[in-house]
Amino acid sequence: MASTAQLKTTGLFLLVSFFAILVAIFMPLFPSASGQKINGLDYLDNFFNQLSKSSAYYIPDQLEKAKKYNGQQYSASLKMKSADEAATTAKLFATSGIGATAEGDKVSVNGDFGAMIATMLNDADLMYKNDGKALNAKYGMDERQAIYSWYQALTAMEKDMTKTGKFADAKFVKSCMSKAVEPAYNYYEVEAKPVKEEMVLLIAALAFYVIYTMWYGYGLLFLFEGLGIKLDH
Repeated sequence: MASTAQLKTTGLFLLVSFFAILVAIFMPLFPSASGQKINGLDYLDNFFNQLSKSSAYYIPDQLEKAKKYNGQQYSASLKMKSADEAATTAKLFATSGIGATAEGDKVSVNGDFGAMIATMLNDADLMYKNDGKALNAKYGMDERQAIYSWYQALTAMEKDMTKTGKFADAKFVKSCMSKAVEPAYNYYEVEAKPVKEEMVLLIAALAFYVIYTMWYGYGLLFLFEGLGIKLDH
């Protein structure tokens, strides 16, 4: 049976070492993809983003589903959030060979629905593969702005289709947003890594999280017991 002095010493040692490691975690000691040093939280956040990106690539499936809409004409007046957004969206459509004009905060678009979706998905694919320069050259604007505007265009299209009772089409548009355009934007400039190739680091990171949490808990437990404070449950 450990004495109160031993319990206090053990508790203090665990807590001091816990906070020493915590300070180290928040210091720029870890490597990043750009070669700069970053803190541990950013390092692990990027690591898990790399692993999740490799399993969130649904764009080829969406492109395959889009083929059944080839030849289906779509004409609508899409309400955007602002006149500037409408002008940007019209520019994206027009540059891609799809008829579109902006008037105020609305975009009048007319063309092959399958071609529209394929254009957006192919642009999302470039973004997903970190080829932002291709989008910049194509549209003459920041690649993030281009993909963001496509997302807003799809949002407006989904609302229009739902309003007109085209629920199946609206559902497909929604899936293009959530499975292609949104991930492409969120994962931009993240290098995908297969989980099986990073299994050792993944297991080590998860094990550290569990052990580090228990580390703090046992530090408090031993310290309180050494001070004569009993913790019951």
